[in-house]
Amino acid sequence: MLKELFYTGMGGALLIKEKVEEELKKLEEKGKLNADESKSFLENLKTKGENEEARLKEELKTAIKEVIEELGLATKKDIEALGK
Repeated sequence: MLKELFYTGMGGALLIKEKVEEELKKLEEKGKLNADESKSFLENLKTKGENEEARLKEELKTAIKEVIEELGLATKKDIEALGK
């Protein structure tokens, strides 16, 4: 289920990226935006996306750890401690 959710999110992000690039090209053709501004905008958008991805990964890790703790599941650390 998580894999499907991930792929759905990635697909949506790619569609949005394509649409943004199309709109930026249109603005360039109309002379309302130059190539440097378009490039800068896309780089800024990419950076924000990467930052958001990192934040979401951390939130997901935290949520998974909480679920494991609530369910009382053994972690790798617990299993290693038993092995000693």
